[in-house]
Amino acid sequence: MNKEQIEKTFENGGGILRLLPTFVPRPAGKTGGRLKLHQDDIFAFGMNRGSIKERWLASTVLANNGSLTTPNEGLSFVSVDYKSDEKFSFKDAMDFLGERLIGKQLKQKYGQFPVFAKFFDYVTPLFFHTHLDFEHAALIGRFGKPEAYFFPRQLNNHGGDFPLTYFGFDPSVKPEQVKECLRNFTVGDNKITELSRAFRLELDTGWFTPMGIAHAPGSYLTYEPQWCADVTSVFENYTAGNVNPIEKLNSVIIEEKKNDIDYIFDLLDWQANIDPDYKKKYFRPPIIESSDSAAELKWISYANEYFCAKEITVFPEQTFILKDDFAFGAIFIEGHGKFGNYYCESPTMLRFGQQSSDEFFVSQDAAKKGIKIVNTSPVEPLVALLHFGPDNNKAPKNPPQNIYKKEED
Repeated sequence: MNKEQIEKTFENGGGILRLLPTFVPRPAGKTGGRLKLHQDDIFAFGMNRGSIKERWLASTVLANNGSLTTPNEGLSFVSVDYKSDEKFSFKDAMDFLGERLIGKQLKQKYGQFPVFAKFFDYVTPLFFHTHLDFEHAALIGRFGKPEAYFFPRQLNNHGGDFPLTYFGFDPSVKPEQVKECLRNFTVGDNKITELSRAFRLELDTGWFTPMGIAHAPGSYLTYEPQWCADVTSVFENYTAGNVNPIEKLNSVIIEEKKNDIDYIFDLLDWQANIDPDYKKKYFRPPIIESSDSAAELKWISYANEYFCAKEITVFPEQTFILKDDFAFGAIFIEGHGKFGNYYCESPTMLRFGQQSSDEFFVSQDAAKKGIKIVNTSPVEPLVALLHFGPDNNKAPKNPPQNIYKKEED
């Protein structure tokens, strides 16, 4: 750890760090080509690793990609400046800067910024799976994984093959039916999604997915704030032409409980999975926080105790001072301009390993002082997504009562 380099970069950035793109490969599925990564680089980790389908944002989490996972896979790095390739890990910056970066509350309670975000980009649907809760994850030395989704219009020039997501199970389904599907994992297609229910996805809206919910995300490119964890048990053995091996079912199961169907079933929050009001509770349409002639702020992830997220739009040729009480990660998805001391721009195309100027992490002090955002375009909005940790207590506490009401013009 080069403390002097970290300190200097932090000061030069006015309390804001510019992060390098962190791309992550996954072996299953097919990339949707919407991460703005050059097509020659989608297999940058090697053909045996699968194509790059995810970009992780402000991450201190190592990817759980099996025995071939590289040492820093999934970790974010901070660029020292535009003119060199010097960098240091975001985790080192967090360890050294501590509460100066993330604030006293998060440092004392978690020792880190306990959430990160990602883009995932599959042209085919993901496998039907669940994430461990904190109790089950602790048994393997990990954290549980609540997560949320938002489907930005700017990054979805196509919807992929299946823009619908399976959530939970139909209220009529019985536990034994699910267990029977799991018992048949190595027999033939277990067809477990026949027991589920799919919701058509809507651009510029989102969902919250609690721990213990079986789900199979659809094929929109998705912005996903989540807890700092990668703990997945795959319940479906055949997805969009790909066979999921039994190891995927057991990958986060303690050794003595591998293939124990009753134990694996208990990873589910059963009552939440069969809730007849699932959409009413977990669908997240955007909620306007503020709007004027210069900018508009919307809540896009809210009503949970773990994290929240906003979308900010600065209108053409406008200047806006963004103030907040909490540290946050930011990713620009449209337009170009200035973000504090930095240029900001949504890239058209990135080569693997190339610097960008679209991703940042804002310290709590910088957020409180206010960040000057300038949209230098005469015609195009400047748009960014911002994700916050559990210290942000300003987000709406409840979803809207009428989730089917369209936002008024």
